[in-house]
Amino acid sequence: MMQGRSARGRQELGEVYAGAVPWQAVRALGLLQGLAGGVALARLARGRVRHAPLVATEPAPCATVSVVIPARDEADRLGPCLDALRGERDVFELIVVDDGSSDATAAIARARGARVLDGAPLPTGWVGKPWALQQGLEAASGDVVVSLDADTRVRAGLVRALAAALGDADLVTAGCRFACDTAGERWLHPAFLATLVYRFGPADAAGRPPRPARLLANGQCTAVRRTALLQAGGYTLAAGHMTDDAALARGLAARGWRVAFRDGGDLITVDMHESAREVWREWGRSIALPDVTSARWQTADVALCWLVLALPPLRLLAGRARIVDRALLAVRWSLLLGLRRTYARRGAAFWLSPLADPLAVLRLTASALRPPRRWRGREYGGAAGTGSRSGS
Repeated sequence: MMQGRSARGRQELGEVYAGAVPWQAVRALGLLQGLAGGVALARLARGRVRHAPLVATEPAPCATVSVVIPARDEADRLGPCLDALRGERDVFELIVVDDGSSDATAAIARARGARVLDGAPLPTGWVGKPWALQQGLEAASGDVVVSLDADTRVRAGLVRALAAALGDADLVTAGCRFACDTAGERWLHPAFLATLVYRFGPADAAGRPPRPARLLANGQCTAVRRTALLQAGGYTLAAGHMTDDAALARGLAARGWRVAFRDGGDLITVDMHESAREVWREWGRSIALPDVTSARWQTADVALCWLVLALPPLRLLAGRARIVDRALLAVRWSLLLGLRRTYARRGAAFWLSPLADPLAVLRLTASALRPPRRWRGREYGGAAGTGSRSGS
């Protein structure tokens, strides 16, 4: 009899414990979400005070400016970029580094008056883009070197504004306005961008700069004093990194350089993708910044994004959203108000982009676990970096 009662008691206790575990797990997960949300809010709060955006009203630069464009199979994109730069009176020289293109990239550049450098073979340990930039830097003769991607569209005054920004910095990197032509792009692209803001805070925030290991840069648009960068070794700090922009900025910052990120959306636009499929593929190359970020930080970044970005919309769609999920979703939607100027077109797809956050976080996780090693027809081994250029 006593054994029977004891067995029933253990069974009842087991049932109570089994029912308590899920509740405890839910409470623990909610606590983790709250803590992660606090970290994210602290990062977002850095954007309360931001550097002034680049404007076209700066005085003419007192230094000569060379513009360098690395290009590999960019025949479909390069023309509009060069056409805009030809009208820039502050451009001293325009250099296109043809990085082994198989199309008409070089011919298009020459037809528009650019000086074309035939890129040398890729040395061991180098990735294509930083090697092309290194050759352009060495060939340039201007006091200031502005580097641009071929898919950027420049407005009058950009070169002047970048040169002026070097008065308070040693390296300036500017954020572009995104041209997303399809609804799929406008839905998925802001979700990827949000993961960067939640991990690093607004890149153009004023105040105390982030530690070098957490610095962001946009390799689509940079400006630097030529002699100073040559003396620092040029792009050797980024030589083996496919996430070359962050590698260069972080390496220089660790040496004491003042690296400034400025909003250039009023003066430069970039049309990077033609579809949501391309957004998915290209962002996956760089989203985790795997070759410039330690495993510890990647783990922390991925965990935070799952807790504050991925879980809330999943629970909302499943009809199981809790108070913390609703609060995090409210913060996420409010972020769109700050990001709206970053996009040339928005529409309903843009405002519904938080529902794409789980997909963006899934891609972030894959990028961290299995970094891509292929870019523009080239395969890179571990020695040449394991990620991709950020922002591409």
